[in-house]
Order: sequence, then structure tokens, then C-alpha cells
Amino acid sequence: MTAIVSRLAAPAPGWTARADVVVAGSGVAGLTAALAARRAGRVLLVTKALMGAGSTRWAQGGIAAALGPGDSPQQHLRDTLEAGGGLCDKAATRLLVAEGPAAVRRLMALGARFDTAEDGALALTREGGHLRPRIAHAGGDATGAEVSRALIAALKVAADADPGIEIIEHALVLDLLPGTSGRGSSRRGTCGRGTGGRLAGLTLHVMGEGQRDGVGAVHARAVVLATGGLGQIYTATTNPGVSTGDGVALALRAGADVTDLEFVQFHPTVLWLGPGRRGRQQLVSEAVRGEGAFLVDEAGTRFMAGRHPLADLAPRDVVVRAIMIQMAATGADHVYLDGRHLGHRTWERRFPTILASCRRHGIDPVREPVPVVPAAHYASGGVRTDMWGRTSVPGLYACGEVACTGVHGANRLASNSLLEGLVFAERIGEDIASGLPPWRDPAPDDRPQGLVSPDVRSELQRVMSGRAGAARDGSGLQSAADDLRRLRRQTPGQPCTEAWEATNLHLVASALVAAAAQREETRGSHWRQDFPYHSDAWLGHLVTRFIDGSLRSRFMAGADSAAAGGRQLDSPPGESQPGDGQSGTVNSSEGENERGHV
Repeated sequence: MTAIVSRLAAPAPGWTARADVVVAGSGVAGLTAALAARRAGRVLLVTKALMGAGSTRWAQGGIAAALGPGDSPQQHLRDTLEAGGGLCDKAATRLLVAEGPAAVRRLMALGARFDTAEDGALALTREGGHLRPRIAHAGGDATGAEVSRALIAALKVAADADPGIEIIEHALVLDLLPGTSGRGSSRRGTCGRGTGGRLAGLTLHVMGEGQRDGVGAVHARAVVLATGGLGQIYTATTNPGVSTGDGVALALRAGADVTDLEFVQFHPTVLWLGPGRRGRQQLVSEAVRGEGAFLVDEAGTRFMAGRHPLADLAPRDVVVRAIMIQMAATGADHVYLDGRHLGHRTWERRFPTILASCRRHGIDPVREPVPVVPAAHYASGGVRTDMWGRTSVPGLYACGEVACTGVHGANRLASNSLLEGLVFAERIGEDIASGLPPWRDPAPDDRPQGLVSPDVRSELQRVMSGRAGAARDGSGLQSAADDLRRLRRQTPGQPCTEAWEATNLHLVASALVAAAAQREETRGSHWRQDFPYHSDAWLGHLVTRFIDGSLRSRFMAGADSAAAGGRQLDSPPGESQPGDGQSGTVNSSEGENERGHV
């Protein structure tokens, strides 16, 4: 196999289901979208594992919103734009911070219990990049688990009382179903042919027993992707094992625009447990530094002072680069987070989960500095949407980490992710309720099928970690692109979950490497060591589309072009385009303010 896979090889669907809206994913975005979409008709939520197994439950720090005295959405906006490296969509970000406080209060009304101070007010803290305490947290450092609990409970209550809501767990989404131009039409579908496409639902594989087992098809009028991130393209990540980029890969194969993939945020402080670490790593929340902990090297010397006005509470991209530069200078493979002065009461009250995890590994943060190192954490880019969550494929929506709404820019501000999931999932529900697309019959899909061998996964992760991780350069990215081409030639064997995941990882990795090679500057979480400074020529977004077996991208100048229109160039600045990334323009509709697709 030489071309990138255009459609996952899979058995023909052995069963079908029908829903007005199908939501893929059960984190904060998917659960909120499912609850909000019920106003539009029958809702089916499908999720890859159990409902609480995604990234949301692992979020430690909290959820950011201007809820405290003296704070305001305008101040939250300022901090978000500052962290975003000049690439935040200002209209989308303004919407996020303006609607955020009310969205958090609605979450509390659903049953989410956040920590409070002695006077009963929300206990708010600071994290990196925030100039004011505005992070609401639960269980000290178990905010995601509480948010997930509350939303799952609300959805289960709704599903028990309402036959119009159905949940299928252990379901891996495969591909979108292309739709005909109208009911009864014999015209071939165009989903996967660009933004002129229409969808008729999706295919999926259910790992279970009973009526809905194996590969099936869900016929739907709208599909909401809330499948989470892509951290499993790296050897070490804070993401759970289900985060294999399935939603981004599915959207690319469907012809949707994907943008800002080069901006993968690495969290500065992940518990270091020795060389050779693999899989999901234990996060040490940024909120620990918000309470006063600080970074030191192996000699006990603080090194963040002078690197940024906020020192240890600088935005994450600044802290990650400082850590890696310090490790290179000292020859160490990790640094330390010193929170001994916080005392046992603060650790036990604010960070019980982190404290217990460290102690399980023989580390006592109360008595000794905690060894930490950066690891892949969050994809700031994703499936390009407008401010209603609509993608460039009519009927396809995206929210949460799988989406790129434009609010994160080149580097996400700490604790804005849960807020984004809430706000934009609610807006998707509102948009769907205002009018669903018509039903469309599934159309013949003549895209060639294929798979990548599941055996490539470990090597793919090593390639991405070594040459497309937190620090990158042109020669390493070219080498990564060459290796990715080689890996897709391996014989895949039979369709199975491992092969589908490997194929998704390969497509997402290929798109990320191509975008990272094209952007010849350092901005936010994209650190090019051969281009160490940002360039005004790159003030804009790389938009990628998968066409006829190859990845093609165009550069859209202007910071606000992620979710809205921007000046299109015939090719991005610079010529570095390894792998399958090809520059060129692709026609698309660029409206945002009206309720049309981006």
C-alpha cells in the first residue's frame, strides 16, 4: 500500500440503527452535546469504551471562568489571547469567556459539586497564564472526575425517562456514511469529496454481544464528533489509551477541513518514573504551581525567574521550553517540582489524588521535590469549526478536543478545555434544534479501502516522539515523514480494533508532520529549533484536507481565520513540505456569521 488509506477496510454493516443525531464521544463535550441535542429529536450517544473512560475524568486542575470578585470575561479574554500566541480567533474566544460563567452555573445546576471556601463561595485558584484566581475545582484535584460523574448521571436519568435517548458503549466509530443528494436519488454521494458532501450517518464497530455487535451503521441527519484527542501518537502522554485521533482521522477521510494540527501542547509537569516510560503518564497539575510550588533543577536551582514575567506560572509552552533547555544544559532527563513548603495539609486538602499517586511510586511531595518531565497533553488544533460547531461537511459537527474552534490559538490557556467543551457543545445543541438537515439515503462509497498494520503503532510513536515532539526541526520532520511512508507499506492483516486505531494514528501523524514541517517558525506549542523565532509571515492557520489519497494544505493569513474566513494564499510561506503535505488552494465556503457552514 503506497497511498494513505481513504476508507477503513471493514466488514459490511451487519446491523443498522436510526437516530436524528448521533454523538460520538462521552467526555464533557459529548455528554453535554447529547443532552442539548435531545430538543431536536432522537439522540444516540456512542462511546469507545465506558462512558467515563475518556480524557475528561483525568482533568485535575479545574475549569476556568470569570466567576470570582474582581474578575471579568474581558480579563479572561486577555489571558487567553496572550497564551494563544497571536492565533486565537478573537470572536470565538470572546464568546467562550462571555458564555463561560453561565455554562459553569448550568453544570452546577445539573449536580456538579465544586470546592467551596469557608464562606460558601467557590474556591478559585490560579494556574499558568492566568493573572487572577478563576479556576473552579472539585475534590481538590479531581475536577474532571466530578464533571464526568455529574454529566453521566444527568444523561442516565434522561435516558431512563426518555426512550428518545440511547447509549451504546464499547463502540469505535469508523467512517461517515456518504449520503445521496436527496431521498430516493440514485446520484452517488459526495461525502469525502470536499465541502460539497452530504452525510447519511456513520459506521462503527461495537465490541459486545447481542443485537448490536460487530460492524454496524447508524443512519442519522447529523453527526457530532466529540471523540477527544490524539495523544497516543506519542510514546508518553497524559491521554488515556482511547485517544487515538479517531475523530480527526474520520473527518479527514470525509473531506472536512482540519487546522492547527502542528500545535500539540505538552504539559510541563508529568511525574517522571524513569527512562523508557510509555503510555498514559501521571499528570502533576499546574494548580500545584498555582498554590506556590516551583521548578528546580537537580542542583535545587530555580530556573524560571527571568524567563517570563509570571515565572513558574508562565503559559505552558514557555515552561516546557525552559524545562527542556535546562535539561539539555545540565544533561539531566528530568527536573523537579518543589512543593515541600506547601505543607501536608495543603497537599492532602488540595491535591489528594496527586499525593496518593506520588506515594504509590515511593515519592512523598511533602518531604521531597517531585521529579517531573514534559509529556504530550492536548491538541489545540483539530477539525475546523465555526462558532456553532459546524464543520465544512454539512451535517457534521465537532466539539471538545477533536475540534478547532479557534479559542486556543497556538497554545491553550490552562483549564480552558473543559469550558470550551461545555460552551460549544451547548451551542451545537442550539443549532441542531433550529433545524436539522433532511434525511439522506446512504450512497455507494467507491473510495478505496485499506488498513495500516497494528504492528506499526510502537514505531510510529517512537518516530513522533523523537522527531515531531515538543522540539522539532526540518531534517527531523523530513525523516519522520519518510518513516511514516515506509510504515504504511506494511501488510495489515485482518480488520480489527488495533488495525483501525493504527490506521487513524498514521493518518493524523502524517497530517501533523506535514503541517509542522510547513510552519517555519516557533509559535506557541510549535517549537522549531531551526526557526527559533515567530514570524509575522506565519500569522495565520494551515488548513489541511485529504483529497484523493493525499494530504493538501493551504495557508489562511490572519489570526481569526481558524473558524472564520481569512485571506487565502496560493501556497504557505516557505517550501518545506515533506511527506504527503502539498500546498495548494482548495475551494470552500468561508462564512461564519450566518448559520452556514465554514
